[in-house]
Amino acid sequence: MGALLGFSRVVDAVNDRVGRAISWFILVSVLVSSGNALVRYALDTSSNAWLELQWYLYSAVFLLCSGYTLGRNDHIRIDIVNNRLPPRVRAWIDIFGGLFFLLPMALIILWLSIPMVEESIVRHEVSADAGGLLRWPVKILIPIAFALLALQGVSEIIKRIAFLSGRIPDPSDKHGGHSPVAEVMTETA
Repeated sequence: MGALLGFSRVVDAVNDRVGRAISWFILVSVLVSSGNALVRYALDTSSNAWLELQWYLYSAVFLLCSGYTLGRNDHIRIDIVNNRLPPRVRAWIDIFGGLFFLLPMALIILWLSIPMVEESIVRHEVSADAGGLLRWPVKILIPIAFALLALQGVSEIIKRIAFLSGRIPDPSDKHGGHSPVAEVMTETA
């Protein structure tokens, strides 16, 4: 179980770094949007490329931060019901949901997106809008994001099993935003 918790810690760290880095794209998107609006109204000119860049940046945040959100236990769930359940029941629900819903969905989307990305790269696909951007850079985010999400799903399952076996504290308890696995692994090292 120690090796699996080590794997979980690495996945958590990767998704944490990706999430923190990509979250800056929100600021970049706001600046691009503001600049585009300023140029459009002040100089009466604009480009579809700037609009598409905003969409690409937002897509990157939405897609690439999904594993980060899952790892921080900030994803959407029915908290009114979930918070009333004992921690062990929540852990079993998370294991079941991860194994039978999250992982199959993430792996299917990952698998099905690869041919689309390959075709986009080979064809040098460009937006149909005048002055639009290449499409493959945003499409390549799909398999990357779902690979990160699937890895985080495996990490969460490992942590729930470790919790149920008494090896780590409840991973669904946010502990002030710190990873329980990182804390336990640091304490035992």
